[in-house]
Amino acid sequence: MPDDAAGGRTASRPQRPAAPAAAAEHAAAGCRLFLAVWPAVAERDALLHRQQQWSWPPGAAAIAGERLHLTLHFLGSLPRQRLAELGNGLQVAFEPFELVLDRAEIWPNGLVVLRSGSPAAALQALHGRLGDALRSLGLIPERRRFRPHVTLARRAAGSIPPVAAAEVRWQVNSYALVESLASGAGGYLVHRRYGCGHRAAPGGDDAFLTNGETRPNAELSPPLRDASG
Repeated sequence: MPDDAAGGRTASRPQRPAAPAAAAEHAAAGCRLFLAVWPAVAERDALLHRQQQWSWPPGAAAIAGERLHLTLHFLGSLPRQRLAELGNGLQVAFEPFELVLDRAEIWPNGLVVLRSGSPAAALQALHGRLGDALRSLGLIPERRRFRPHVTLARRAAGSIPPVAAAEVRWQVNSYALVESLASGAGGYLVHRRYGCGHRAAPGGDDAFLTNGETRPNAELSPPLRDASG
C-alpha cells in the first residue's frame, strides 16, 4: 500500500460502499424467474419411482426429488426490484385439477421427460391466464408451444425405459413464482406461492418446501429455499 504523505503511515483501506448503494445494486441485479407447479409428497414419490425404473447410461443426470417440477412459464432474467410487482400481478383464479402423466419420452439432447398424453383443460387454462397476466405486466410469454412435462433426467440419450409403468396422477392446487439460483450450489428459491381461491403467500417463518412439508427457515438448505423477506 502507498505511504501516507504526512508521516509515512500506511494508508487505510478503501471503505465499503454504503448499505443503501449496495441494496440498490442488489435490487437492480437480474434474477432468472419462472412459474411452476411442484408435486406434494405422494406425487413426488410416484415420480421418483418412475424415474428409478429407468436404466440410465453412464453420465446421465437424474433430477433430484426436491427439484422435480412442471414449468408453466419461463420469465427470463428480470430486475430483482420487480419481484414485488410480479408477485402481486401473477395471481390468477383457477380451480384445482388432476394432471395425469402417462407418457415417458426421450427428447433431443438426452432430455428424459414424463408428460401427459392429453393435458388437462384446466392446466391449459391456467397457462393461458398466466400468459395474460404476464402481458399485463409488460412481459412477452414464450412463443413456443406449451408442452407440459416433468424432466426426469438430463444427458440421458440411450436410456432404457421400463417395459410397463403406472401413470402418475397429480393433484394440482397451487403454483409458484420461483427463482433459479446461479451462484453457489444452485437450486431454486420460491418467492410466492399461489393457491386456488387464495391470495399470494410470501415466505414466512415457516418455509414451504417442494414436497409440501414445512420447517423453520433456519433448517433450509439448497437446492430449494423459500423467500422469507
